[in-house]
Amino acid sequence: MKPASLMVVDEEPTDPGFGSQPDSRSLSELLEYGIIPLDKPRGPTSHEVVAWVRRLLGVSKAGHSGTLDPAVSGLLPIGLGQATKALTLLLMFPKEYWAVMRIHSSVPREAVDTCIKEFTGEIYQRPPQRSSVRRDIRTRTIYELEVVEQEGNLFLVRCLCQAGTYVRKLVYDIGEVLGVGATMVELRRTKVGPIDEREGLVNLHELSYARSRLEGGGEAAMRTAVRPVERYLRDVRRVVIRDSAVDAICHGARLAIPGILSLSEGIVKGDTTVILTGKGELVAIGEALLTTEEITGAQKGLAFSVRRVVMKLGTYPRLWKTEQLQKPS
Repeated sequence: MKPASLMVVDEEPTDPGFGSQPDSRSLSELLEYGIIPLDKPRGPTSHEVVAWVRRLLGVSKAGHSGTLDPAVSGLLPIGLGQATKALTLLLMFPKEYWAVMRIHSSVPREAVDTCIKEFTGEIYQRPPQRSSVRRDIRTRTIYELEVVEQEGNLFLVRCLCQAGTYVRKLVYDIGEVLGVGATMVELRRTKVGPIDEREGLVNLHELSYARSRLEGGGEAAMRTAVRPVERYLRDVRRVVIRDSAVDAICHGARLAIPGILSLSEGIVKGDTTVILTGKGELVAIGEALLTTEEITGAQKGLAFSVRRVVMKLGTYPRLWKTEQLQKPS
């Protein structure tokens, strides 16, 4: 998913007296609207890791996007404060895993490569018995699947897949098709949509160090560890609104065309969008009621409903006009 170009509907400066650009937030604001790209170690559960982060940073609210089993390591995005409300957006994106697969009996490499290709595309999958969801057969998409290295009966496999794919079950099914069985020895998640370990993850030791530096007034380490939530939402279709409409959206009002300054090209009805201020701050998660063409070709009418408000009330003053929005009935 790539960010679509913005179409300008109108121009209006944003008031510097309210809010702030995401990269210019104070540390307390960053801890309210931040995401930590945490490198989860093997051993603890995702819930335990989130609890440790919450206590370590002294924040009242934290949550993760996409559970990792205790034996799995890698990227566990952790949202802080209001940013937890935006974590569901990360479920829209593909996830990348690197798995070590052991096949139970030697087979030609060509047979393994051929089998791997058969599992690329849409597959049927039943969640494993220990999963937390109903074990109904469902479809998932495997975007990329390849053997990177082989050593004997051990294969290093890279998998780019739809959220909700069980890689352990995928390895098991590959073994069944090969006719010799297969077991996943190790698994690591390296990417969740725009969050990629190649750009640097934060482990618990580094986060603890960043917290200790705050006692001496040093914020640099913490600002490296915690990133503005907006940084990871650039690939989601978006709409930029007037300052005068922000407070109303924070109250759950629907956004009408007069409150819009710009929006992504190619929006269709039902699309999930992020609603942003002129400074780039995330106000809410919305749903398109009209297409981009319908919005840019009209002077009035409701354009977006609000699914989830992220910004705190009172961040912007009440400046809205009735034609810019409409309260949901």
